[in-house]
Amino acid sequence: MLAIQVTKPGLNNLQLVERPIPEPRRGEVVMRVGAAALNYRDLEVIEGSYAIAYDVPLIPLSDAVGEIVAVSDEVRRVKIGDRVASTFWQGWIDGAFESADTTSSLGGPLDGVLAEYIRLSSEGVVRVPHHLSDEQAATLPCAAVTAWHALVTDGHLAAGDSVLVEGSGSVSLFALQFALLAGARVIATSSSKSKLERLLTLGAHATVNYAETPMWGQEVRQLTSNRGVDHVIDVGGPESFQQALQAVRPGGQISIIGYLGGKTGTINPLEIFQQQVTVRGTVRVGPRKSFEDMNRAIATNKMHPVVDKVFVWTEIRDALNYMRIQQNFGKIVLAF
Repeated sequence: MLAIQVTKPGLNNLQLVERPIPEPRRGEVVMRVGAAALNYRDLEVIEGSYAIAYDVPLIPLSDAVGEIVAVSDEVRRVKIGDRVASTFWQGWIDGAFESADTTSSLGGPLDGVLAEYIRLSSEGVVRVPHHLSDEQAATLPCAAVTAWHALVTDGHLAAGDSVLVEGSGSVSLFALQFALLAGARVIATSSSKSKLERLLTLGAHATVNYAETPMWGQEVRQLTSNRGVDHVIDVGGPESFQQALQAVRPGGQISIIGYLGGKTGTINPLEIFQQQVTVRGTVRVGPRKSFEDMNRAIATNKMHPVVDKVFVWTEIRDALNYMRIQQNFGKIVLAF
């Protein structure tokens, strides 16, 4: 089989190599990959800028969907022929993150999914909704589960709640879609007028252009009759967090998911205290249980993930360079 591995930091160090098709060991399955999806973490791992340095050579990427072609004798959860997606954490089934195997993430430290065939734990796969194509289903393991886990599993999103999503990145788009499924009202921000229009088309009830309104937290409050939103999906990092605090209602929730606006800044904890806001870090994606719950909601509502562009999987450098410029609206996918 063919696989792509990184041998040292840098996109130019990605190598197309030939490896034996893996055989399942005890408790494992082998998947023939149909599609894979990119996350910003993948770019950082490959370039060597991620917070953790992993041993190389390493097959990168964590999100894939495909067909099971082999299982070990004792596996009963899934069978040959099932169409499944990988879970980011191969060793986090349910419960708090403290119960997870922190060495079990795909694309570092474990080999990832950028190969024609991959070996996975039988506990680290989930069946995907039938109505989704491989390219759509491949978008789910990280971005979608992160949004679901933040809003639904931990956030207990309810009908009638108000949700603020920052930007039009993958997690924010999934959060918008899940909030709408739950009957929530969504306010979305972006600096792009064309993206704001697309966010309205997807169902956002109101939008704010943060380039034109740098103090956008107050505008969000005005859009909620000065009450503030119940939930904020904060992907901007320290710079956006200050405005998120202005936008959220007293006793509301802020889920910190990314740092697209930078990794440095000043946060005054007294403002969190005064607002009695729950601030939760959600950089751990979520367990398999959240993935399975989410898939049932997607299947019931026939929801379709937003896919921006599909590349052939061997065009991984082009796909990552396209991700780097951050002009995509939706997920970037690799087709096998």
